[in-house]
Formats: sequence, C-alpha cells, structure tokens
Amino acid sequence: MYTLIASVACSVAVSILLKVARQKQVDVGQAIAVNYLVAVLLAVALLQPHPSSLLNPATPWWILIALGVLLPTIFLAMAAAVRHAGIVLSDAAQRLSLFIPLLAAFLLFGEQLGGQKLLGVGLALTALLCLLARPRQADDPAQNGRSVAMLLAVWVGYGAIDILFKQLSKAGAAFSSSLVVSFSLAGVLILAWLLARRTRWNRASLLAGLLLGLLNFGNIYFYIRAHQTFPDNPTLVFSAMNIGVISLGALVGAGFFKEKLSLVNMAGVALAIAAIVALIPR
Repeated sequence: MYTLIASVACSVAVSILLKVARQKQVDVGQAIAVNYLVAVLLAVALLQPHPSSLLNPATPWWILIALGVLLPTIFLAMAAAVRHAGIVLSDAAQRLSLFIPLLAAFLLFGEQLGGQKLLGVGLALTALLCLLARPRQADDPAQNGRSVAMLLAVWVGYGAIDILFKQLSKAGAAFSSSLVVSFSLAGVLILAWLLARRTRWNRASLLAGLLLGLLNFGNIYFYIRAHQTFPDNPTLVFSAMNIGVISLGALVGAGFFKEKLSLVNMAGVALAIAAIVALIPR
C-alpha cells in the first residue's frame, strides 16, 4: 500500500512545487526542462528500457513525437492552472481527464458504453462544469478567463496524452522504452524553446527542476509498482490513485494555501470523486 501512498504524495507534491515556484523566483520552463533530464536518467536506471525495440518498422513514431510535444506543453499549462486556479481545481481537472479516453473510445472507436460508464461520464462532465464555475471578480475579469482556459487545457491535454499512451500500447510498443523516448523528445523541445527565448538560467530553477524530476518520475514509478504489487486488483490502484490525489489536493490547497472555493466548486470536487467511483468495475 505504501507504493500507492507514495505515488499520490508525489503527484500532489508536484502541484505544491508549481504553486510556490513564483514565490521562490523559479522559472517553471527551466525547471520542467531539468525535470525531463532527471526523469530520463531515472527511467534508464530503474525501468531498464530497451530503446532498440522501437526500431521496429511498426513503431508509431508519430505518437512518440506527439507525446514529446504535448508533455512539456501540458506541463506548462498545469503550472499556469495551479497558479491561476489553485491546486484543488487543477488536480481535480487533471484526474477528470481520464474520462476523455472513454469518450474517444465511444465516439471514435465505436465501443459501447454501458449504463455504469455513462453514469460516470455524466458525473465527470457535471463535475468539470462545477470546477470551471469561477466566482465573478469585477476588479480582474481576465483572471477568471485565464483560470477557465488553463483548467480546460489541463483536462483536454492530459486526456489526449492518456489516449496516445493507450494507442502506443495497442501498437505493441514497450512502455519503458516509449517513456524514455517521449521524455527525451520533450526535454529537447523545451530546451530549444528556452534557448530561442534566450532565457537566463538561474540556480533556483535548476534545483527546482531536480526536485520536480524526482517527484514527477516518482509518481509514475510508484504507480507502476502499485500495479505490480496488486496485479489482481487494478481497480484498487486506479480508484485509490485518482481519489487520493483529488482528496489530498483538496486538503492541501484549501487547508494550507487557503484557496477559496465556492460551493459549486466544492460540489465539483465531490462529483469528481463520485464519477471515479462510478467507473470502478463491479
């Protein structure tokens, strides 16, 4: 069970780090670039991938390239969402993205949705609307627009990444090798972006990147280990991970950072948990 707890803690810790980044003069772009370097090194050391397996002509390189572009882009969107909308809503929006693959399976791939899945999708969409309902701020109406835009970007972006990884798995590509290649591409792209901006590197951002890489990879690694620990109960891992992140994120965001949530927002968090519960196979 400690693997699940560690994975949840790492996921929420990433949001906390993104939350305090500006206060500590951390350039999030620099931190994300270093994060991918750390993640690649840890993946090679701990997951022992065999990138040569991807030299198969059937390897869908367009998916790997798409992941390389999306991963740093959505990471930046997540950082902006945490800054503008807070940890509670950002973590909930990220976890609700798991329903996008369900919608894609139904709309694009012709799979049938049973009553239980339809209930889950309905609850998830209602939860998302509640999370996006921001209290009006007459003094800064643009803030509301930024919050909604970033939350939507997080929801759609992480959902798209989930779909791409699922399609990669269906193509027979090894997960660990795909992860290393995707992280490498993501790191190269965001580094090129930073160099094009002629960014001025600073120590705080580099150190934050090291920590971010440890936490980001830790989330993935412990999640994999949790599935290995409970091979006959993937439902437990799935539900505990998503509900745990939303619940802990809510406690940290509202309890420690005093994030203001409306009753509608709180209902959205509750509905997000209910939606995940509805999706658990019976």
